[in-house]
Amino acid sequence: MDSTSPVDEAARHEALVASMTGGMAPSVPDFAGSDRFHPNARPKGEFRDSLRSTPNLNNAFTVAGAILFPVAVVAAAVAIANPVAWVVAFLLMPVAQNRLFILHHEAAHRVLFSNRRVNDLVGIRLIGWLTFGTGGHGYRIGHIRHHRDEFGPGEPDFILYSQYPITRTSMRRKHRRDLTGVSAFRIVRPRFQRLGEARHRRLTYMFLSGQAIVFAAFWSAGQPWLYLGLWVLPWATLYQVLNRLRAIAEHAGMTRSEDRRRTTHHVRQSLVARLVLTPIGVGYHLAHHADMTVPYRNLPRLHAALVEDGYVGDLEWPTYRALWRALRSAEPVAA
Repeated sequence: MDSTSPVDEAARHEALVASMTGGMAPSVPDFAGSDRFHPNARPKGEFRDSLRSTPNLNNAFTVAGAILFPVAVVAAAVAIANPVAWVVAFLLMPVAQNRLFILHHEAAHRVLFSNRRVNDLVGIRLIGWLTFGTGGHGYRIGHIRHHRDEFGPGEPDFILYSQYPITRTSMRRKHRRDLTGVSAFRIVRPRFQRLGEARHRRLTYMFLSGQAIVFAAFWSAGQPWLYLGLWVLPWATLYQVLNRLRAIAEHAGMTRSEDRRRTTHHVRQSLVARLVLTPIGVGYHLAHHADMTVPYRNLPRLHAALVEDGYVGDLEWPTYRALWRALRSAEPVAA
């Protein structure tokens, strides 16, 4: 029986935070608030209300486009049917899968659609199911813990963001695991463990049934082998690289703090980044953590206001390459 007290657990976690995080967390000036923001950077009053309006029709078109994107990638590859087309399709599919995941993330915050049932049906039950998930609320539960206390005891991605900056060799090892499917295997493996428990068995059935539907779509189009070649393998390899690159650009090297400027990076959003790495407004991540109830279309406006009112200051990274370079800038420890 574990007799560790909550006080001991809290002290142990604080020790982990002190030893494993904060290698890139900036010192920030106090923010006293403004006419539009509280001192914790949450928007006020009418400005807050205007930011929280969800454009349902526009989002419906975005969802439709995101679902049609992978369909179009496969259809174009089949129609052209030459090696270059297959390679391009393989490279594009992780981009399409990334867009779908970010829509799932938006739905997890219940800001994809203003109607909660529609939001959950489309973003959780459908998109979250077919994109290697279970259609359940597990991601939402963990992700909300992440927002409430970044790097706190309930942070589901504490290890992912910790120990930065790292060496170039360490970064290469991480990308090698991503590219060779090791990271994907670690994600999928829990789906086939503890099957003696009804809850875990149900989640496994949901995971498998979702992929059976995707496979059936490929099979009905007369291309069943492309389920593996243009759906599973891109997700198990390149998507894992893309997902890591985005995730570490959000929080790696930062630390636990009530000031989101010390928990979350902001990177200037270029067109290429928004198309490939950070679609659906997810690149405005500091603004997103300032108020997670703001729909993605309004995050650029929220970020601009945070800049204008002096919250962001000089904390913006000019490019993702600059941030990634800093994240892998640690010197190897001498033997």
